[in-house]
Amino acid sequence: MSSPEERASQVGTENAGGPDSGTADANTPDRGTSAPGTTALGTTAPGTPEGLPPLVVVAGATGTGKTALSLVLAEGLASRGVAAEIVSADSRQVYRGMDIGTAKATPEERARVPHHCLDLVDPDAPFSVADYSHHASRALAGIAGRGAVALLVGGTGFYLRAVARGLSVDELPWDPQVRAAVEAVLIADGLPALVTELRRIAPARAAEVDLRNPRRVVRALEIARFRGDAPLPAPRGYGRPVMWLGVQVESAVLRSRIRARARAQFDAGLVEETRALVARFDPSLPSFSGIGYAEALAFIDGRLDLEAAIAHDARRNVLFARRQATWFRRETEIQWLDATGELPLNEALTATIDFLAASVGR
Repeated sequence: MSSPEERASQVGTENAGGPDSGTADANTPDRGTSAPGTTALGTTAPGTPEGLPPLVVVAGATGTGKTALSLVLAEGLASRGVAAEIVSADSRQVYRGMDIGTAKATPEERARVPHHCLDLVDPDAPFSVADYSHHASRALAGIAGRGAVALLVGGTGFYLRAVARGLSVDELPWDPQVRAAVEAVLIADGLPALVTELRRIAPARAAEVDLRNPRRVVRALEIARFRGDAPLPAPRGYGRPVMWLGVQVESAVLRSRIRARARAQFDAGLVEETRALVARFDPSLPSFSGIGYAEALAFIDGRLDLEAAIAHDARRNVLFARRQATWFRRETEIQWLDATGELPLNEALTATIDFLAASVGR
């Protein structure tokens, strides 16, 4: 049996010609055009499998270390001659200016490895999974054109599935008037009113949606007003080999990390970041309902003192991590890696090299 280094050498030959190291191009891939042969996300033109790169999903709940692992995994692959780029799959990191509260990759981290699908829109812009899929499609085409591997990294399960399973998100309805009407109910009557309506007209969909997340409920209800409780369109598939890695941490350790991260984000300037944002944008926007920003706003408005805001932030993130863990348990193909102690780099690197070696030529 060949060693990991020998397998990496084989894969590296297939993926020669790594990505451009310039941070401007690496972080603004969505302005480019699709690589020749790409017809849509999840499909390629006949005879042109190079239209999409091999895909390694790095999934997991908040606070488990996905970002840190993806960075060292990409660098480990590069040291073995395999170029890799990161595609973010986080529904909050698409917003410009929302950096600290979303734990977005820093400029220094983006300089280490090319990142995509960050800072796509302002916080007041409507943004759906279909929008994300379009941006991801262009990013993936560029990665394939550079002969690199794509690491799809994040905790937004719907985004991960949209890419890795090829969900037919373009078939889901979107109407600005219906969206505006649903958001008006949210502002006037609150989230419980939307949840009640969603459970009434689409109970099956309501059982799958994070009912504590206003953005998810608004979008689900918008679709339900058109489609009722009809099943979502069947997945198309990705079109090239996919491997799912999952990062998990023992629950007590994860709670401790989440509490420490909440305090660190406030110490790093989350309140100041939020003040700057609400000076430009309406704080009632759904984007400001995200964990961290809602607590910072409560502190700014005098509704919570600093310690209470940090504690509330941590509690919401702990509950969010539980919901994510439940969601990811439905993905039976995930290979779970334990990050309770050190980052499981060796396990992730070995699994990725083996996956790429088996995928070459498919």
